[in-house]
Amino acid sequence: MPKVKKIPLRMCVGCQEMKPKKQLVRVVRTPDEKIEVDLTGKRSGRGAYICPDLECLTKAIKGKRLDRALQRPVGQDVVDALRQKLVK
Repeated sequence: MPKVKKIPLRMCVGCQEMKPKKQLVRVVRTPDEKIEVDLTGKRSGRGAYICPDLECLTKAIKGKRLDRALQRPVGQDVVDALRQKLVK
């Protein structure tokens, strides 16, 4: 009997749903306090996950969920970078 591979799940900060990690985009607060989009999902720092959907991004920003998850206010430049990544 083959072993079943476990799929890691993460919660989207926008819609609050558990989804497979590979379907989500990671936003990370690096140790030097910069907030960036992490496409590899492996950068060190505190991370938050969001669905690749503009509606989820809007909910996360409006409810300040992304700020709370990263424990820092998120700047408009990071929000714009996320929007560009999600549109592709």
